[in-house]
Amino acid sequence: MNEALQMNEALQMTSIAADEPEAGDDIDLASLDDSELTAQMHDDLYDGLGEEIVEGVNILLERGCSADKVLNDALVEGMRIVGVDFRDGILFVPEVLLAANAMKSGMAILRPLLAETGAKPVGSVVIGTVKGDIHDIGKNLVAMMLEGAGFDVWDLGINTDADEFLTALNEHKPDILGMSALLTTTMPYMKVVIDTLVEKGLRDDYIILVGGAPLNEEFGSAIGADAYCRDAAVAAETAKELVSARRFTA
Repeated sequence: MNEALQMNEALQMTSIAADEPEAGDDIDLASLDDSELTAQMHDDLYDGLGEEIVEGVNILLERGCSADKVLNDALVEGMRIVGVDFRDGILFVPEVLLAANAMKSGMAILRPLLAETGAKPVGSVVIGTVKGDIHDIGKNLVAMMLEGAGFDVWDLGINTDADEFLTALNEHKPDILGMSALLTTTMPYMKVVIDTLVEKGLRDDYIILVGGAPLNEEFGSAIGADAYCRDAAVAAETAKELVSARRFTA
């Protein structure tokens, strides 16, 4: 499935979701206890219901739940469920984009509260599509899934050269560098970026994840990446595992 088709499906799915009655309309979220509300928010997130997510977040906060508890119990866990079903082929790109956008609606409320409390993210990521490549749907989905998993994400966009990656790494000091490519002609540029990090003695400072339709595990290993991720759900799982392992051994 190419990017144009994926985008058309995403737009169609968004239009359908806007036109159809929402699943949460007949549920009084305020009448649910905390555990019931959290479970309902998982369902609403799964269905991409942004207004219900915002309402649920506000209700939990008004009840005295901490911002990090709301984030982890309602949003991160909800996106984990979405990620599992995406990985298993039950959900597809348009549906995951809707879920991720609903999650972002909740995050807009929680992010400033988390900053005030000094709550630490799971990890941090600089991500971009490499030089010469303008495809970004897959990269955007990975960024959304990582944010939904509790990572801080700095998205550099498309056509990103080595200097732009290096500048962002120096500025943000992330745990992970993520690179995406959808063209066989741009895949080799990933090695250019990694070789540049090696030359500057910075390679071991970062976990490097690569992905994109034409890539495979053998290619990722050959260019010196830490892992190849076949889709956004795998990327989120891999990122959490590698960051946890690095911090445990540090």
